[in-house]
Parts: sequence; C-alpha cells; structure tokens
Amino acid sequence: MFRLNEIIRDFKGMNRFIGISFVLFFAGMVIGGTNPGFKSILESQIQALGQMAETIDSTSNPTLSAIVFIFLNNAIKSIYVLYFGVLFGILPVLFLVINGMVIGYLLQMIADNPTGMSVMEVIFKGLLPHGIIEIPAIIIACAYSLRFGVLTWKAAGHLLFSRNKLSEVGDAYKTFLVRSVPISLLLVLALLLASVIESTFTVWLLNQ
Repeated sequence: MFRLNEIIRDFKGMNRFIGISFVLFFAGMVIGGTNPGFKSILESQIQALGQMAETIDSTSNPTLSAIVFIFLNNAIKSIYVLYFGVLFGILPVLFLVINGMVIGYLLQMIADNPTGMSVMEVIFKGLLPHGIIEIPAIIIACAYSLRFGVLTWKAAGHLLFSRNKLSEVGDAYKTFLVRSVPISLLLVLALLLASVIESTFTVWLLNQ
C-alpha cells in the first residue's frame, strides 16, 4: 500500500483525470470572473470567509487558529470530495467549478478596484505562496474522485448490460480504495504545509 514505486506508478495513470480537473477549475475561474449572474452567490461565499477571518482574529492566538481552521477545512473537504466521487463523480465537478468561480470573482473584484493592490500583487503575494501547494492538492483529490466516479459509471453499465463483468469492477474498487489511502495521507500533509504557509508567510507578504 505504501510502496513508493506503486504510488508513483498509480499516480502516472492519473494524467487524464488531473487534466480534466485542471480544466474544470480554470473554467470556474473564467465563469466567476466574467459572469455577473453568479455575483450574489459568490459574494455570500466571500462574506462567509470574511466573517470566519474576523472570528479567527478575535482569538487569543490568531495564527494558530488560522492554521487549524484552514487545515481542517481544506483537508476534510478534500478527503470528503475524494471518496464521495463514488456518486458518479458529480461532487468533484461542482467542487472544482465553485472554488474556481470564487477565485475568479475575487480577482475580478480586485481588478475593478484600482485603489487597492493590483491583481498581480494579490496573485504573487496572497495566492501563490500557499496556492502552489494547496491548489494542486485539491485538483489531485478531485482527480481521484473523478476516477472513483468513472468506476461507478462502469459498474452501472455492467449491471445493466454485462453482469458477468461486475467482479472486475469490484476488483477495481478494491484497488482504488487501497491506492487512495497513501494519496489521502500525502494530500493531508500537503494541505497542512499549505495552511502553515498561508497563515504565516502569506500574511507577512500581504502586510509588506
């Protein structure tokens, strides 16, 4: 289960799903930044994040509170999405598009407000330091989730048209679940590192 060569070999077979996940995330950014029809929904998402930030700032140790909250929020959601991809891969699609929309809308808001930081400053100071770890981790989690969903579609197809092949799908499910354990642990570690960077280095950069 935890043999490095097996993890790497399995990961190499994920290129298609990782590519699809990246496209969905990027499409969400474009939609969020260009479609005003989602303005009220996205503003409510950003407002909720702002309220949570205020709650964290009011604690006795804001930095530690931020690390814990960001880590638990991202880790729980990523693992949840990964395994609930079994429901025909619907959840990872929504998760990628919605998160991409929030980022796209936020960047567009900043671009429309030239009195504050520029979009490039926000990207390089407020997004990239932790996002270079966090975003790929989320995309990889969703990629595995999409793969899980494809197995469900195959199972449904075999159930309807070729039941003699259901055992093959069952073996594929078992293999996926075994392979998902070390990947989940690596994702959790990556998201922990990202939460530390976001709560310390990113905050420091934004205050410069």
